[in-house]
Amino acid sequence: MTEALTRSGFISIVGRPNVGKSTLVNALVGEKVAITSSRPQTTRNTIRGVATLPDRTAQLVLVDTPGIHKPRTALGERLNTLVYGSLAEADAVLFVLDARQAIGPGDRLIAERLQAAGSPVVTVVNKIDIASKDDVLVQLAEAGEWDFAAYVPVSARTGDGLGAVTDELVGLLEPGPFFFPPDATSDQPDSQLAGEIVREKYLARLHEELPHSVAVVVDEMETQDNDVLRIEATVYVERDSQKGMVIGKGGSVVRDVGTEARRDLERIFGTKVYLDLRVRVEKDWQRNDETLDRLGF
Repeated sequence: MTEALTRSGFISIVGRPNVGKSTLVNALVGEKVAITSSRPQTTRNTIRGVATLPDRTAQLVLVDTPGIHKPRTALGERLNTLVYGSLAEADAVLFVLDARQAIGPGDRLIAERLQAAGSPVVTVVNKIDIASKDDVLVQLAEAGEWDFAAYVPVSARTGDGLGAVTDELVGLLEPGPFFFPPDATSDQPDSQLAGEIVREKYLARLHEELPHSVAVVVDEMETQDNDVLRIEATVYVERDSQKGMVIGKGGSVVRDVGTEARRDLERIFGTKVYLDLRVRVEKDWQRNDETLDRLGF
């Protein structure tokens, strides 16, 4: 009996900030591997989600990237470098557009980069569940001028169109062995995921500028004798004035963030979690290359 042919490849997911890239990764993988937020620049690392499709004998390694933007800090420059680096390694690309927003200069710049990179591109018009049909059709028509491999309207939130996206990607993959075990969903370290879950809760609570000044680093993570997973993490901000906002009156904000994050972490890791959060000021950390190195960016 002939062994079934397998296909696998790395799919880089790119687009402007806040078009739904991380939500799309989570939907394709089938579980949460990347945090989501309505705030731009939520993603700060290239996160690989793994979707193995047994019925098609294929494995998609989905590389979620930060939104491409005009950088204003050393961190912003590093985020863009991460994106362009992922394109060089990609077997195919998912280019995500927001169906509610007209195609602009940022989208066209990304399209030019993708044409120069040479990898096959599937263009996804996302958020069709909250956009008008006319807006979706206009997006598809305008994006069609780029002459990429495929164009698919989807809603990452509801799942509409995801099957078509998967079909297009599988059709672009070359034969090859799987990169990860079939039951893997991500190569992200547990400590990184834990820190990102905490940051996600802060993103949902804080005002416009402050979320970009928050970083979370897990200092220690171990399972204790009573099977409780103990996580100690530091929340970094850039100003003394921000520290009070992150802690909240009487510790209300850090306490509520810890409670919400702990619930998510217990669901993800399948065990009781003790989460200890500390807040520290690291002045202008986004603009200091040495500090960025130390914080893992």
